[in-house]
Amino acid sequence: MQQMKIGMVGVGLMGHGIAKNVLIGGYHLSFLHHGGNQPDDDLLALGAARVEGLRQLAAESDVILLCLSGSPQVEEVLTGSAGMLAAIRPQTVIIDCSTAIPASTLRLAASTREAGGQFMDAAMTRTPVEAEQGRLNLLVGAGDDLFARMRPLLDCFAENIFHAGDVGAGHTLKLLHNYVSVGFATLLGEAAACARKSGIPDEVFVDVLAKGGGHGAALDRIAPFLLRNDPSGMKFAISNAAKDIAYYLRMSEDVGAPRDAAAGIDATLRSLTDAGHAEAYLSQAAALFARPLAQD
Repeated sequence: MQQMKIGMVGVGLMGHGIAKNVLIGGYHLSFLHHGGNQPDDDLLALGAARVEGLRQLAAESDVILLCLSGSPQVEEVLTGSAGMLAAIRPQTVIIDCSTAIPASTLRLAASTREAGGQFMDAAMTRTPVEAEQGRLNLLVGAGDDLFARMRPLLDCFAENIFHAGDVGAGHTLKLLHNYVSVGFATLLGEAAACARKSGIPDEVFVDVLAKGGGHGAALDRIAPFLLRNDPSGMKFAISNAAKDIAYYLRMSEDVGAPRDAAAGIDATLRSLTDAGHAEAYLSQAAALFARPLAQD
């Protein structure tokens, strides 16, 4: 049994798999009891403990894993009215696996240091399936010493770990990754909707792309919906996709990078959320794009 005590906030679709694999790895794990958690009986059976308050969890943990939906939630958990930084132990390590705005990450890292702790970002790619399998990709921003010390813990739930640089680099690389991934998927959904309206069979559309320049991860994830009406290949809500692109726009503005294409993707995703499809999966976009057009 590992002696390090791990606390976790965010046992959702991704966080549940992380928690399970941390427990399987032999660590003691406590997690915040929250209505947004996935069913947790299996975690309790593996020896996890439920904790009711953020500060109690902070006081009992050597390392705190965060798996939240975005920067506002991370800021509230760490520095809000009941924030954890007021109760952390000396040298507590905060590992933020959320998708976040790098400028916010740097501010929170500074606040963590002022409170006597250490901070690293370890943003995730892949899906809840790989999270349950312990096969996530992690994009890490941390100093070399801290990264080396936390590597055995990260290895419990990751297959590939990329040390992107110092604090903030992991979240920067995650937004770059999601801009490309979400952008490809959005473009593909719009193209598939056009193909359908033009009378091209889905099977032919997918086959042509698969055997040409359109092949890639986005097609592999969206093809099951086009061919079998199965959206599970990319269980990523349109609201989350829109949030990530908005974060990318914020980051690109902060560093003075081009953002014209990202602005177009942002507008496209906002059109879907405005049409009431925020909680649909991005893999379903081909069908959703057609609905507003049919009402014209």
